[in-house]
Amino acid sequence: METKYIFISGGVISGIGKGVTAASIGLLLKSRGYKVTAIKCETYLNVDSGTINPIEHGDPFLCADGLESDMDLGTYERYLGVEVGRKNFVTMGQIYLDIINRERSMGFGGKTVDAIPTIPNELITRIKAAGLGYDICLVELGGTAGEYQNVYNYEAARMMKLAMPNDCIHIHLTYVPIPSHLGEPKTKPTQLSMRFLNMAGIQPDFLVLRCSQEMDALRLSKVAVQCNIAPERVIMNTNLKSIYELPISFEKQKFDVNMLKLLGLKNKKLDLKKWNKLVKIIQTERKNRVKIGVISKYIATGNFQLPDSYNSLAHALKHASWGTDIGADILFINAEGLEHEENVTELLKDLDGIIVPIGWGDRGVEGKIRAIKYARENKIPYLGLCYGMQLACVEYARDILGWEDAHTEEVDPKTKHNVVYSIPFDAKYQTIKGKGTSMRLGTYPCVLKEGTLAYEIFTKHMDLKKTKNTVTVQERHRHRFEFNNKFRKDLEKAGMVFSGTSPDDFFVEMVELPRSVHPFFIATQAHPEYKSRPLDPHPMFVEFLKASEKEKKAKPV
Repeated sequence: METKYIFISGGVISGIGKGVTAASIGLLLKSRGYKVTAIKCETYLNVDSGTINPIEHGDPFLCADGLESDMDLGTYERYLGVEVGRKNFVTMGQIYLDIINRERSMGFGGKTVDAIPTIPNELITRIKAAGLGYDICLVELGGTAGEYQNVYNYEAARMMKLAMPNDCIHIHLTYVPIPSHLGEPKTKPTQLSMRFLNMAGIQPDFLVLRCSQEMDALRLSKVAVQCNIAPERVIMNTNLKSIYELPISFEKQKFDVNMLKLLGLKNKKLDLKKWNKLVKIIQTERKNRVKIGVISKYIATGNFQLPDSYNSLAHALKHASWGTDIGADILFINAEGLEHEENVTELLKDLDGIIVPIGWGDRGVEGKIRAIKYARENKIPYLGLCYGMQLACVEYARDILGWEDAHTEEVDPKTKHNVVYSIPFDAKYQTIKGKGTSMRLGTYPCVLKEGTLAYEIFTKHMDLKKTKNTVTVQERHRHRFEFNNKFRKDLEKAGMVFSGTSPDDFFVEMVELPRSVHPFFIATQAHPEYKSRPLDPHPMFVEFLKASEKEKKAKPV
């Protein structure tokens, strides 16, 4: 059959949950036996999300194919249980770049290249490419209705609906505030958002209301009349304890049934057994709890903290919590505050586990190194991710080998002990991101040595083929600098274990300390947080939480 397309747009404010709404719809349709995918259309001129400060736009989600995307693609993977990538993400920067390059190469045969219909047509081509081979393709439109820069995305949606009236539906998500001084939901913002959408030539088929609490029948009926939508097509998206409860809420309102009816598709039997079981686990209070400190640098903005900079990491810890029945209380600790030695013990003393995640540049680096040293010396379970592995090697070189100037070349290009450095570009390994910038992006193999903690973690949870006392795992990477093999033997002699390397033994992928020295100290150059899913938590986070709980119980009261 022809692919069906479901457009999801938003109004009033950004960040109201278009991605979670789209993913929840996708889960319901997939659970009814349909093959479902999704694509996100962003308005910004960045070609991808990798160059955006995470404080501005949240944690870029790293896809298996190396795409650095909007974090909504991570939401798609977690709900749909499928890998997404380059064909599932489009920015206006990509569109402009492609069209201008084509024009410079006479790709338009000398014709005048007008923004409309050229840009919407390019968007439609990419949307259809994403939906190829699927029954249903969800199309999330970034930003909000009425924004000037959104006109092309909305024009593409209008044109597709006009050309394929039986194969496209449009869902509009708006925010309904309940001002504390009034004490009732106010629907005027929704009405204005609908007006903007109508001005773009789009009348949505469904209206989803994002609100802190349920709205009564009287107000829902009023919204339906004012927005010219049938009452049964006005759907509530109320605040829930967990975003993973939303598909169940939608199903109770027959959202998926009404969508299928409008698309002319069969209402197949729904199978939500695994998801319902997951939600029950999420809703169960955990008495065994651990405090996990995430040593952060992309967290503070003015007087506010934005944990979205570590979105995938937070999700991965939650997934592990649900898989182990160990409650994880995540504390984001500003790395710059740890640069003052007198603060270290005070800020870290109550933690049961420490994570040093991704990072770039020199800000907060010494604070991260102090946190790693504290975890190592005080036998606190430690998990290093990307920068967290590089700085673990730097800390070990400084404090165990006595190389006081040991550092990463990224921070100190003149150090004689550049334990972490930038290798010459090799197309076999890296991708060019911009002038003079090469990175390893996407999935790379890692060979784990038998007898190591890394080997034990993965083989315990995964069915892996053993070859010559090793197993190979596939992990996602997003970094520029690498461990310097020049110093590998020195660190090995001093007790550091290199438990994971690339198949050709060129890249160091995982390091750890022997369990005779530390109960749980492991770090990886990869990003396991991007592969974790609610129904399939990543082994490294599962075992990290278990180790944190074990060491907490072992502490003297």
